[in-house]
Amino acid sequence: MELKKDSNAVAIDMLLIVHSEKRRAAQATHLDSQADPGALLQNRGGFQGVRNGIRKWQELERNGFQGNLPEKQCLQPPQVITSYDNQGTQLTVEIHPQDAMPQLLKKFSLAKRLQGDKNGNMRPRQPGGKDAHAYPWDRSSLKSMPLDLRHFEKLDASASQVTVKSGLEELVSDLLQEAHSDLERVRAIWIWICHHIEYDMEAAQEKDRQAFKPTDILRTQKTNCDGYAGLFERMCRIAGVHCVTVPGYSKGFGYQTGQSFSGEFDHAWNAVYLEGHWHLLDSTWGSGLVDTTTSKFTFLYNEFYFLTHPALFIEDHFPDNKNWQLLKPPQSLRQFENNMYHKSEFYNKGMLSAHPETSMIRTVNGKATVTIESCAPTLFMFMLNGKQEHGLLSLRKNGMKLEVYPPTMGTHKLQIFAKGNSDIYSSVLEYTLKCNYVDLSVRLPAELHQPVGPSWFSEQMGITKPSHPDPIIHTSDGRCSISFGVEEGISVLASLHGDDGPITEETQRRYIFQLNREKRTELKVQLPHAGKFALKIFVKKRQEQGNFVFVFNYLLCCANTKVNWPMFPESFGNWGQGNELLEPLSGVLPANRNIPFKLKLHGIAKALVKGQDTWPLTLNPEGYWEGSCNTAGCQEVYVMVLENANHNFYSYILKYKVNDQ
Repeated sequence: MELKKDSNAVAIDMLLIVHSEKRRAAQATHLDSQADPGALLQNRGGFQGVRNGIRKWQELERNGFQGNLPEKQCLQPPQVITSYDNQGTQLTVEIHPQDAMPQLLKKFSLAKRLQGDKNGNMRPRQPGGKDAHAYPWDRSSLKSMPLDLRHFEKLDASASQVTVKSGLEELVSDLLQEAHSDLERVRAIWIWICHHIEYDMEAAQEKDRQAFKPTDILRTQKTNCDGYAGLFERMCRIAGVHCVTVPGYSKGFGYQTGQSFSGEFDHAWNAVYLEGHWHLLDSTWGSGLVDTTTSKFTFLYNEFYFLTHPALFIEDHFPDNKNWQLLKPPQSLRQFENNMYHKSEFYNKGMLSAHPETSMIRTVNGKATVTIESCAPTLFMFMLNGKQEHGLLSLRKNGMKLEVYPPTMGTHKLQIFAKGNSDIYSSVLEYTLKCNYVDLSVRLPAELHQPVGPSWFSEQMGITKPSHPDPIIHTSDGRCSISFGVEEGISVLASLHGDDGPITEETQRRYIFQLNREKRTELKVQLPHAGKFALKIFVKKRQEQGNFVFVFNYLLCCANTKVNWPMFPESFGNWGQGNELLEPLSGVLPANRNIPFKLKLHGIAKALVKGQDTWPLTLNPEGYWEGSCNTAGCQEVYVMVLENANHNFYSYILKYKVNDQ
């Protein structure tokens, strides 16, 4: 309204703000830092008094408006009077010269953007059914509104490069140069905060510093739990976008599976009003990481917490007012405490669902099974009590299956990691296993690595059409033959590993005899004794330098205690592709015996067996080189070939040992 008495008339602009008492007491922000390798910034420990911090923000809102205005506008400050009644109604009156722009109006709207809707309403409606999303998640999108992130590329680049200003209005004005809608204005503010405001770990432990003036945040570029959401709300107000701070509980660093929540709220985030609907975001958790060992902050942007789908947001954010869940039906605190917690990386890396859907698993007959569904082929790994042991992880085209066998009764921690499109495995799930029975017959080799069995990954690495698609191979006599296609230019290497018996680093390849044909490789395996063994498969491109790369392994199982197979003969580099050994397959020959030999050898002129004496092999009509030798008086026997009839140099291709007399 305006009062006129003379030429020196003043204008009185009144801004009426109505908050419930509970609402005024809950305008806070907080930070929390996500646990595990590279945990996202979601810190719980020691962050009390969120409501006290909110009250300090309210004092700053009432008393500190001028702290962000250009100096020339503070020379003749307007008079601002704020009053509350016992119902929680706030009345703010500003008295200023008639020809001056009201500072309160400018603060909330950049002097031009605060406009009512067609009915004249100046504030957005409270969240209701129009904002509610179905629960559980329908897998439609990670976002609460249709977004094409490519549309933001230019805006993101521009906003992230805006330099820090002395005042919020100047900063927001610069940020909005490339923003042409409320959505783009929110995005620009979000990007700037996530890339410029560092989490203050020291201040997080000091309750008396839980409220920061915006000018202090801009000066230090640091804030704590109360700063992020409060700063975001303040900048949105300046940009003319409706935004509120939502306090509540969170699951983050220090969170224990199945824990209860009570007392002070430990976190706060924001809700923004865009295109007629409320949407949720958390710039604190979108900003970066805190190393829990060094307590140092690292900027690492997390897109997941920008306009997150409410059915996903509720997994680690529980608001004080159920309406701010934006869910239909809303979840209770007990449900929040008991529901499975999928970390943001679970969804960032393309996961869709996991089973079981509870964070605590009780083993059945000593085994726990976890399956994950993903929208694309993904590499996984797991740790049980911090070690990659006691489990069988097999990859599927769209997910994985994990069977875990805890070695002892009691409580165990199971972590699951996914690689996605990056080169780094990130923790995506954590379970607590309760084991009341241990199956002693299920003892997996310590060298059994992940994954187990062929999959889309082994095919991608050049191994196709395996004879044994299942990860576990049972053999009653301790022998098996495994074959698979091999793409051109790929070399294959295999090794056998067990926890007991004669297998050593020197002999782990001697229980495997590898036959390389034109487009297929066969592995003949003989086990030295009963038990469980890991058969590891490695590949390498022939034209590339470097070592062989592990691809997958089989689990070989034999319960026959009479099994006692010797090693195969040692082969040398001239054992060429397409060669085949029919006999003798044992690498250890008996002494003083005549031993028959039969081999298929390609591209050679002559072949012989050399022991104490030399015995030639002859080529039969079926294409096999045949002959025999006597092991008397020798400790080793060699098979040798002459590749060129015009030369006299023979090459070693196989080596046998002879038993002692």
